[in-house]
Parts: sequence; structure tokens; C-alpha cells
Amino acid sequence: MTGSERFAGQTVIVTGAGHGFGRTIAHAFAWEGADVWTCDVNTEGLGETARLVYHDGLTIHTRAVDVGDAAAVGAFVAEVVAETGRVDVLVNNAGGVRGQVGRPLEAVSPADWHAIFAVNVDGAFFFAQAVASHMKERRSGRIINISSGAGLGISLTGIQAYASAKAAQIGLTRQLAHELGAWGITVNNVAPGFVRSNPTTERQWESYGEEGQRKLVDGIALKRLGTPEDIANAVLFFASEGAGWITGQVLSVDGGK
Repeated sequence: MTGSERFAGQTVIVTGAGHGFGRTIAHAFAWEGADVWTCDVNTEGLGETARLVYHDGLTIHTRAVDVGDAAAVGAFVAEVVAETGRVDVLVNNAGGVRGQVGRPLEAVSPADWHAIFAVNVDGAFFFAQAVASHMKERRSGRIINISSGAGLGISLTGIQAYASAKAAQIGLTRQLAHELGAWGITVNNVAPGFVRSNPTTERQWESYGEEGQRKLVDGIALKRLGTPEDIANAVLFFASEGAGWITGQVLSVDGGK
């Protein structure tokens, strides 16, 4: 059972697919006929992603990969290319706060600062680096980075490294768009607003309390929170033929601010 098959014959890599956006994005590409390869350090979550996809009569490939490990990233991409001969779409979704919470600037350790950059920025760089030569050879490709509204303003988490890392990822998106454009490779960015999509965002939502939750929703033009499917729809647009002359752009998917 499949959807429109608009990505049939294409190989898609989705990082951070153990839950939330990554799970939904991987499922959406599989539904559209793509050969989907996913990775995460959360192997239990990856297994659940695979089960949900299989339930719809679809298949995906899952691998345990730390996106902050350049060698592991390179080995994973090499496996994908060896098996399929191509990488058409890369979705750099892996990210997050690594279990951290907002603290005063003085209380943030170097290790905590670098841990958030490793998953949000280093991972996107390492994966883009690993797929670049294969996309250049085919003279086509789509790279979509998942940042956050925190990269365009301030972070609701209060975590300095998270806001900084997402801003850095947006800068990387624009830089790579200009570097890779000559080979027909587009590089774009989806910046989600607040979406209850994983255990971290659930805890964050609960921490606001009833008044804070109401205030957050009231600040959204459409007066509702988004869903992982809203984010996946934006990713599939950037990956589609219809976005062939769009690159270096950041699409805020936040219900309107």
C-alpha cells in the first residue's frame, strides 16, 4: 500500500528517525514510494518507527548511527550508496537538546555546549559532506535541514547552545546552497515552531502549565499547535520537483507568528 509514488526510485536518508519529526518524515517518504534509509542513536525508537511503517505495508532501513561521529556517518552513507547506487534526498533532522534544560549562562559547561552543537550542527555538516560527491556525480540532489524557530529568534527552552546551534545550521544551509548549486543540488531549511512531537517537547509543554500553554497557543496566528505531519509536508515540498528552483531558503512552519 503506497501513496502517490512521486518519490519512486529515489533513495532518501532521514537522520534522527527514532521518534517525532524524523519518524513522520521517514514514513511520509516511504508512503510516497522512496527507498528510505534512517538512522538514530535511539535504536528502540528506530525499531518502533520501522514497525509503524511495516504496519502500512511499507519498508525502511534502520541503522544505529551517531551523527556527531564523522567516520560512522561516512560508513553509513557508503553503505547506502553501495546498496542503491545513489542518494537523492538527505534530511538532516537529528538534533535536540540532549536532555539539557535552561540554566544561567554561568552554569553551562563546555561539554554541554559542545554536545548540542555536535548533534545539531556537526551532524548536518558531516552528512552533507558525505553525500556531496554522490550528488555531484549525478548533478542533482536535495538536502533539507531541520532547524527551529529558535534559530531565527530566541529559544523557548532557554538553552543558549540550542538557539546558537540552530542559527548556525541555518547559516550552513545558505552557505552550502551557494557551494552546491552549480551541480543542481538544492539546500533548504525547515524551521518548525513548537510541536508536541517527542518526550522532550511533552515535558516542555507540561512545564508551561495551563496559563503558559494558553499563552503560547494564543500567540500563534492559526490558534493551534502544529503536528509532525505539518513539518513532513514542508520537507516533502522541498524534496519535490516543484521546488527545483528554490535553494538557500528557510521556511518557517509555525502556524504564523
